Amino acid sequence: MCRSIKTLRPPTTPEVTDEDIRAAALQYVRKVSGFRAPAAHNREVFDQAVDAVAAATQGLLDGLQIRGSTARQHTHS
Repeated sequence: MCRSIKTLRPPTTPEVTDEDIRAAALQYVRKVSGFRAPAAHNREVFDQAVDAVAAATQGLLDGLQIRGSTARQHTHS
């Protein structure tokens, strides 16, 4: 588990921004790849992975149903 990735679902984080989701995706890809910053020849695939993880995270958060909470708040930046 990446300890620096914070929980992004309510009620832990009531308002989540695109920046929060992107930061979590970046941390995940860094952990899995073993690179903090990829070499130039790996930059494109690294960035594509971050985009894919961010999209999957957004889909997950949008689809979660949290008992006892109101509609999820997401702030697009």
